Amino acid sequence: MSIIKKIFFNRKNTEQVDLTDLDFDAVPKHVACIMDGNGRWAKEKGLIRSAGHREGVERVKDIVRMSSDIGIKVLTLYAFSTENWKRPKAEVGVLMNLLIEYLRAEIKELHKNNVKLLTIGDISRLPEKAIDEIMASKKKTENNTGMQLNIALNYGSRVEIVNAVKNIASKVKMGSVEIADIDEVMISNHLDTSTQPDPDLVIRTSGENRVSNFLLYQIAYSEFVFLDLYWPDLTCEEYKKALVIYQNRQRRYGGI
Repeated sequence: MSIIKKIFFNRKNTEQVDLTDLDFDAVPKHVACIMDGNGRWAKEKGLIRSAGHREGVERVKDIVRMSSDIGIKVLTLYAFSTENWKRPKAEVGVLMNLLIEYLRAEIKELHKNNVKLLTIGDISRLPEKAIDEIMASKKKTENNTGMQLNIALNYGSRVEIVNAVKNIASKVKMGSVEIADIDEVMISNHLDTSTQPDPDLVIRTSGENRVSNFLLYQIAYSEFVFLDLYWPDLTCEEYKKALVIYQNRQRRYGGI
């Protein structure tokens, strides 16, 4: 862990975060982020939407590094949903190019920090250049044993659940699975996150209070923190505050 005296500096050494109020023994195992508000951030500043997306990538860099440093095991970032194809073609192109830029620029540091890159969702619809970059990045980090970084791309939870049901139904039809054996664990094992713990904490930026078709099955007992700031404004200090909010809650899982 690169934390020294519980002080964290962001990548550009422009932000110092005091982590003394964060319990390192109780950080969530899995944090999932709905990165919302890039476009509105840019609009409020009189900028084009792509400027907001580019600034959002800078926050991704800091949040990924901080999450890895403080011991989070899995970080899932909702980067592009199945519904995002409805956006203007030019904006979709910008998002895909930013994805390629991010991977090319960051994969060496991710690998150096033992981060394993994974994706959830159907990436087959993405541009060929993006797919090639994703696959190369996955290959480079496949044996890493540190934090798992899930990037949700062309991801929609309803599609994920439908695919899981179809997969299980196919196994029932072939006789390899009995209907009586289908339970919550089996369904979980057929989701994109099958090898990972369910999210302990879901953070959504932009002030919106909804989950937008994100990990619907997996977040049954997650804690939620909805922040009244846009993703480009999610500094490491604000991220720490969200983690402290999580640590101050009592998780009962339906009990007393």
